[in-house]
Amino acid sequence: MPFEQFRYLIPNWLDLLEILVVAYAIYYLLMYLVGSRALQILIGLVSLGLIYFIAEALRLNMIATLLGLVFTYGAFAAIVLFQPELRQALAHLGRTRAIRFFTGASPSVVADAVTDAAERLSRTGTGALVVVEGEISLTNYLETGTAISATVSADLLATIFTPYSPLHDGAVIIRGSDIIGAGCVLPLTQYPVEDRSLGTRHRAALGLSDESDAIVVVVSEETSKISIAMRGILHRGVSPQQVREVLSGGEHPVLARSASAGEASTL
Repeated sequence: MPFEQFRYLIPNWLDLLEILVVAYAIYYLLMYLVGSRALQILIGLVSLGLIYFIAEALRLNMIATLLGLVFTYGAFAAIVLFQPELRQALAHLGRTRAIRFFTGASPSVVADAVTDAAERLSRTGTGALVVVEGEISLTNYLETGTAISATVSADLLATIFTPYSPLHDGAVIIRGSDIIGAGCVLPLTQYPVEDRSLGTRHRAALGLSDESDAIVVVVSEETSKISIAMRGILHRGVSPQQVREVLSGGEHPVLARSASAGEASTL
């Protein structure tokens, strides 16, 4: 048959499955990178790749040779540059509904408690810093504060952040459905912050979101506004409903739009 030699071009069901898996992986990666610094770095690398192919086509040997050396050793540099994002992506991939079921965590209960506490503290102008741990352990930060073992509740969170209480000036760390630490000191972000009005709480929230997959809720003592820090991006002036949506396991569409439009405070 004349088309017998092209039979290998006809995909079978395994080929279609493989294409779907790869397409989903690329889509998942791009959705994860949207609004992050890693996307900007990736765009820069793609631009260098295009310049390399243009230099090869135009026989610009010096430029092509230099870029070839960059790409040869660039894999090691990429691992260093993307280390926080790779760690967060792997941790995010491991957060499935099945894992949450077996660990006994209740996102809705935690989301309601943190949201109610943040709304209450915002009304009274009380500063607060609440960390909801992800898959990356925050045990090291417990040494900087006081270890606690208590079920999370809005009343307990509001009490901890009462002005002049012994633990009000640090961060509360929540693991699963329990508060495991209070008065904890978080690392300040090492990246330049565009908004100089951000205080220590917001810089600490950004610093932890740079190093982990935790979600950090901040209540400003100066403005009484609620903010959320995640993936190295600070979303300011969010509503209680947005806080509840994010902590319940999904990123609120308003947060996604603000990050992509550059309205969030990025580093």
